[in-house]
Amino acid sequence: MRFLNLSHLLKRVVFSTIALLLSLFFALDGLPDPPAWADTASSPVTLTAVSTAPQLSAVNPKSFVAAAVNQVGPAVVRIDTERTVTRRSTTDPFLDDPFFRQFFGDDTFSRLPQQERLRGQGSGFIVDRNGIILTNAHVVDKADRVTVTLKDGRVFDGKVQGVDEITDLAVVKVNGKDLPVATLGDSDDVQVGDWAIAVGNPLGLDNTVTLGIVSTLKRSSAQVGIPDKRLDFIQTDAAINPGNSGGPLLNAQGQVIGINTAIRADAMGIGFAIPINKAKEIETRLAKGETIAHPYIGVQMTSLTPELARQNNTDPNSPFEVPEVNGVVVVRVLQNTPAERAGLRRGDVITEIDGEAVSTAEQLQNVVEHSQVGQTLKLQVQRGAQSRQISIKTSALENAA
Repeated sequence: MRFLNLSHLLKRVVFSTIALLLSLFFALDGLPDPPAWADTASSPVTLTAVSTAPQLSAVNPKSFVAAAVNQVGPAVVRIDTERTVTRRSTTDPFLDDPFFRQFFGDDTFSRLPQQERLRGQGSGFIVDRNGIILTNAHVVDKADRVTVTLKDGRVFDGKVQGVDEITDLAVVKVNGKDLPVATLGDSDDVQVGDWAIAVGNPLGLDNTVTLGIVSTLKRSSAQVGIPDKRLDFIQTDAAINPGNSGGPLLNAQGQVIGINTAIRADAMGIGFAIPINKAKEIETRLAKGETIAHPYIGVQMTSLTPELARQNNTDPNSPFEVPEVNGVVVVRVLQNTPAERAGLRRGDVITEIDGEAVSTAEQLQNVVEHSQVGQTLKLQVQRGAQSRQISIKTSALENAA
């Protein structure tokens, strides 16, 4: 029995020596600590190969950005514009000199037109190999000349085929063949939290890339503070600066899910993009030079709840009282509009449209936007203690005074 104990002791000494040597080896070689079996003398001595290859989880998670940009980058273009404006100015000291004013007359020089050449810059992306380019309407607004520069250095003269200011979309055509094309995605599949990659040319810096996530969806133009538009934006925290306007917003697969717009100069830390599905709806018609008609009724409105109504009605400075209900209150009726002709009044609360209950201004606007020009809409209106139905025939927004 004492011999067996001595044999067991010798085994422990041998294994301890092996463990010590292995520890020194791993420490000197800069590899991870030895496996746990080296600390246990009674375990079988089985050497296991140590892999130094990186695991999948250790791969740089942003490598998809480079892949997406490499895929779409060649189709992103810089758009340079020029236009001539005529001003009447008296800022020239020569024109303000009393001697010349006395000699020629005070009003002579003030009536002289002053021409000025204005230059602008934005982005766009090619959606057809023959040279159809999508961009923002405000990028090419009133441009006399449009120049399109590709990433590979090729320069083309561009022609503005169609513009829709209400959705801030425009189509520019260049004479090219087999041009690189951006792959369009489906903006209806976008979810909050998805990656958002903005590509454009801010300040003339070609193919600049910023990365963020989708912050929210269906952010209405009214909420953003641009009520003259009819849009539900994709909001992202990817930086979108002047010059980025008109460039693509990509998903992680390199598909275009939106068109960047720097329409809010004071938007710090957030950006907005027009959903690509909105552009798909009207791109072909804009390329043909067609006018996009947008139905409207001609009111300024805001959402109303019973709590907001009570606050308004108890305010001695309130211009009018409103019913304490859920709905959309008419703040102003514009002149020479369908709303005026139908008899809508300030303070009316719209509770239904075509039999569908409405509780927000955005909901009502969406119903009107998706109607047809000339279509008759039936509104259920609460005016004071009375409820009435008013029929309104929509008109085209571009024909509004």
